[in-house]
Amino acid sequence: MSAGGRAIARVDLGAIERNCARLAELAPSLCAVVKADAYGHGEVAGAALEGGAGWLAVATAEEARGLREQGIEAPILVMGALTREELRIAEDAGAEVVAWTEEVASAASRVHVKLDTGMGRLGTKDREEALRLAARPNVTGLMTHFATADEPGDDHFPAQLGAFRAFVEAVGRDDLLVHAANSAATLRDPASHFGMVRCGIAVYGMDPFQEDPAVHGLEPALSLHSWVAAVRRFEPGDSAGYGRRWTAREPCWVATVPIGYGDGWRRGLTNACDVLIRGSRHSLVGAVSMDNVTVALGADTDVSVGDEVVLIGRQGEERILAEEVARRLGTINYEITTGLLPRVPREHVR
Repeated sequence: MSAGGRAIARVDLGAIERNCARLAELAPSLCAVVKADAYGHGEVAGAALEGGAGWLAVATAEEARGLREQGIEAPILVMGALTREELRIAEDAGAEVVAWTEEVASAASRVHVKLDTGMGRLGTKDREEALRLAARPNVTGLMTHFATADEPGDDHFPAQLGAFRAFVEAVGRDDLLVHAANSAATLRDPASHFGMVRCGIAVYGMDPFQEDPAVHGLEPALSLHSWVAAVRRFEPGDSAGYGRRWTAREPCWVATVPIGYGDGWRRGLTNACDVLIRGSRHSLVGAVSMDNVTVALGADTDVSVGDEVVLIGRQGEERILAEEVARRLGTINYEITTGLLPRVPREHVR
């Protein structure tokens, strides 16, 4: 293992640059969404900008301040709900903010008015209120957010798009930055691109449709690695882990790997995922504990202590995508990388 110790997430900054270059080709301007520690990827905003992003978006004022402390000078949009104190922090960071009430719109220097066209979270559903806000001189942008862009063929996405387009036309200002598309919409429908697209998951080389990102020319940036800490012989009836959730039916070898739910490798993966060792897939067996998992190696093995274990990524001709892990958990790829906890250091490489 490297200096990461128990486990390490390696983040390829070159992949992020290439993903951003690919996305930037599709629209007039690209905003890279780097909230939640860049979806678990760490300090990658600079690479996104190098790849062609012109804007960065975050959810909180503290995230905007953190980007400025990294030396980032690009425009930043804070998309989340803000208290008065958070609004002051965003203003101090020179960030633009999203507004859907008169209170916020009147308190910020530069705001993007958000119309809720069917997401049902933040934004005003009142079109007339949105029109009043959009007439303010400190308004610099108009936006909405799609609820079902990642569900090709649905009816809700085009309905949202139509409602937003009608709103933009009613505002009638050509000096505003208009944006609506997330990663899925960016890849699904050029009509959603307007003046800028806001891409998050695709920046990191993951598929918003939960399939293979290579279909869209995207490269996964994050790989997750650990190592074999022990290799032990099991006899029939021997069990691995809490609750004896797996018991050997025949003589075999089992490896212990020092990663667990204390690192973000979820307990729901108990008896339900593979890892790569020496270029081959091996099944995780037994319960995922806080600090360790156990892996079945078969009746005979050449695996030894110190061998690299890949939980997400490529080894030899085999690969495990975050999308595969997400399917095993019944969730989405966003949650896999964002859920990696601070005990797993991020190593940025090219």
